[in-house]
Amino acid sequence: MDVLIYLIPVALFLGMLGLGAFFWALRSGQFEDLDGAAMRILLDDEKKETGNGKEPEQTGSLPRPNTLGR
Repeated sequence: MDVLIYLIPVALFLGMLGLGAFFWALRSGQFEDLDGAAMRILLDDEKKETGNGKEPEQTGSLPRPNTLGR
């Protein structure tokens, strides 16, 4: 039971810290555009050209398929 003397203030402090972080995010505009990210994933990206006639390199973790037929 003596540990409650320490745990209750720590829990209150962490709760107030989380509430403060929520209000900071609310005031800084983090929740303004909730549908933008959901709709952005549905839009097709236009192909970007590098200027030399080649496609840009892929930035994914998977290697490009071998197109030479080997």
